[in-house]
Amino acid sequence: MANLNIDSIKNQTYDAIVIGSGISGGWAAKELTEKGLKTLVLERGKDVKHIKDYPTTMMNPWEFEHRGQLPLEVLKENPVVGKCYAFREDAQHFFVKDKEHPYVQDKPFDWIRGYQVGGKSLLWARHTQRWSDFDFEGPARDGFAVDWPIRYKDIAPWYSYVEKFAGISGNKDGLATLPDGEFLPPFELSCVENYFKETVTNKYKDRHVIVARCAHITEPQPIHFEQGRGKCQNRVLCQRGCPFGGYFSSNASTLPWAAKTGKLTLRPDSVVHSIIYDEKKGKAKGVRVMDAHSKQMTEYYARIIFVNAAALNTNLVLLNSTSNRFPQGLGNDNGLLGKYVAFHNYRARVSADYEGFMDKTTDGRRPTSGYIPRFRNVFAQETSFLRGYAAGLSASRGTMQSREGIGASLKENLLHPSLGPWRVGSHMMGETIPKETNLVRLDSTQKDAWGVPQLKVHVDYDDNDEQMTKDYIEQLTEMFTMAGFTNISSSDSKQAPGLDIHEMGGVRMGKDPKTSLLNEWNQLHLCKNVFVTDGACMTSTSTQNPSLTYMALTARAADYAVKEMKKNNL
Repeated sequence: MANLNIDSIKNQTYDAIVIGSGISGGWAAKELTEKGLKTLVLERGKDVKHIKDYPTTMMNPWEFEHRGQLPLEVLKENPVVGKCYAFREDAQHFFVKDKEHPYVQDKPFDWIRGYQVGGKSLLWARHTQRWSDFDFEGPARDGFAVDWPIRYKDIAPWYSYVEKFAGISGNKDGLATLPDGEFLPPFELSCVENYFKETVTNKYKDRHVIVARCAHITEPQPIHFEQGRGKCQNRVLCQRGCPFGGYFSSNASTLPWAAKTGKLTLRPDSVVHSIIYDEKKGKAKGVRVMDAHSKQMTEYYARIIFVNAAALNTNLVLLNSTSNRFPQGLGNDNGLLGKYVAFHNYRARVSADYEGFMDKTTDGRRPTSGYIPRFRNVFAQETSFLRGYAAGLSASRGTMQSREGIGASLKENLLHPSLGPWRVGSHMMGETIPKETNLVRLDSTQKDAWGVPQLKVHVDYDDNDEQMTKDYIEQLTEMFTMAGFTNISSSDSKQAPGLDIHEMGGVRMGKDPKTSLLNEWNQLHLCKNVFVTDGACMTSTSTQNPSLTYMALTARAADYAVKEMKKNNL
């Protein structure tokens, strides 16, 4: 029996374990396997294979029972995920349904999740802006949160590394606030967006309008053909899964690349319960995993563990990883695990009409938009609120149908639509300040279907967010007015945190183990063979979409981890 037990442990032992298969987990798998490590990737959701498991990707509108809409009954059953713009008939199978995975809301929080191989990399908005030193230095300048242990120079080469592999389109804009990257040809701004760009440039020295950088292949390079990926077709059906691999996802890119090494073992339907801490060796030795269907518990072992379960679930796993040494959660001597959670404020919008360029219209589709990088409190503190916001921008021209008349005249009107005015829209992407009161913790009584404590979320806006929202509306209204736009209107959705799908923090990086959980290499200060490189590691949020930074941090940490393993330091 002893020999059988030894063989069983051997079969369940790897060089590395990666928890999660989304954007950062896929990168961890790629980097670790490429460097020769026998790697186990654990995914709590179902398997999704590239192309094969995109059931709606080639369907026509009339082939959907409800023409893309969801029945009222489905929306009523899913009051949280039903708010997400991509939760529609063509992509609902990639989203977690509310009843299946409950959580506790101390404060309203719309937790949008995708439990499957590839995670939310199948569903993300694909905007990929680099951070600058203005972002990494933010906490040090204003004293809120703690200082980042890294600066732009530390991550810049890793941005370049992941951009070349993933395929990022964009312009080299030469902006200090938004460093240029390794870009494929950009998408184009519409004529009204270009007009607005010129107007803003002439009026303001510190404000810019660019086309947003995005993870779409506009001109495939050899590395993309090696991945089996092709050019983006501008279908704008990305939430269905792209059969061309035109946008970056774990399914189309990093996971197949890792599989080619022969070093990858991918286990879907594997719910991670906790990380096992070896009291004698003073490090983690493995992971407890429950089969999603049979609920049978299995332990897997490895020298290093990357936790990439997505920000809030990564907090949950670490909080649930208790031991005699760490009764409050793995590495949590300072009691900060789960605290200082932050997000992006997407509440406000400004829209308008434009009566120029009536001889032109938009043609075709584009999977990105215009982008206004942050211009508030960059070089100096100039407002009553801290940090700032970026903004999306789009201008397009649609058709209008007259519904006047009866019978033949009504039919004639509907069959001959006319072009409407140019519609211009913007939405804010505000940086929220990490606060100790914005936190997640384990519920003491309620558990999920696998016996894991449910996550209790206590996250809210503050006065800084209110002031920032007000300023965004004022400034964009001023800019739209200056450009000659008409019928300008603004709105504040008052939506709960979470719907931005950019939750970050709880396991933040920092220089001091007393005030942070991770060091500059994304290692737990107090458990050196555990790395966290998803959104949970973020010390602050900046205004840029965060996924590119997760990719770069993951590649950087994996490189470091393997080097440390070879030195027998892990």
